[in-house]
Amino acid sequence: MLAKQWLDNVRNVMDNIEHTQIENIKSAASIMADSIEKGRWVHTFGCGHATLPIEEMYPRIGGFVGFHPMVELPLTFFTNIVGQMGVDQFIFLERVEGYGKEIMKGYNFDREDTMWLFSHTGVNAVNIDIALDAKEKGIKVIVYGSAAEARGKTTKHTCGKTLFELADLVVDSCAPSEDASVPLKNHIDKIGPVSTMAFITTVWMTVTTVAEILADRGVKLYIHPSHNIPGDSTSKQRLADALKEYKKRVATV
Repeated sequence: MLAKQWLDNVRNVMDNIEHTQIENIKSAASIMADSIEKGRWVHTFGCGHATLPIEEMYPRIGGFVGFHPMVELPLTFFTNIVGQMGVDQFIFLERVEGYGKEIMKGYNFDREDTMWLFSHTGVNAVNIDIALDAKEKGIKVIVYGSAAEARGKTTKHTCGKTLFELADLVVDSCAPSEDASVPLKNHIDKIGPVSTMAFITTVWMTVTTVAEILADRGVKLYIHPSHNIPGDSTSKQRLADALKEYKKRVATV
């Protein structure tokens, strides 16, 4: 059954993350916790399906203020497939050197911030632009993606380096380079990609570790509560408090 094959493949990826990436995740979480404790941001960025981990972590029930999503609409797959802002344009744009630098102009940054980048391959120009610009600003760059699988790949940026080579810290998503993982009878291409599950797994392993570090330090977290639980009379106020804190912080971006 192909569904079971896919599930086994995802479990194997998650197991590999657990067995090989825990220490890297702890190190990344410590850097992020420092930024949030200082009232600054962990900026998050990715292209295409690598925007999904960004959209998953905040705003989200169980997420908390401190993560700033930088989602550039033409660099997602979730508008139109063909026609305006279609897949062909997306593939072109993510390889255009200089675009990422223009994206960075739209925000204010501080040396106490952290830049958290998601990229499966680490070779496309926009993500590399973002990393280079962040490093020029003195911001630590943390990259999550299929780092081991990217070794030997040629960057599409004139700096000559992949995103993983530019990072201050890398967490390997442990997803296979081709992403799709299940062979299909009478077809060349596989189905059942696993990189999104790998990204979401590493996101929540990281964010929960950040929360643990900050709670141990006595830092108050502004957590998004579930607002659909009967009998929870304060959830509306807790949500309002979280949004108020976000609004206060985002005024600096």
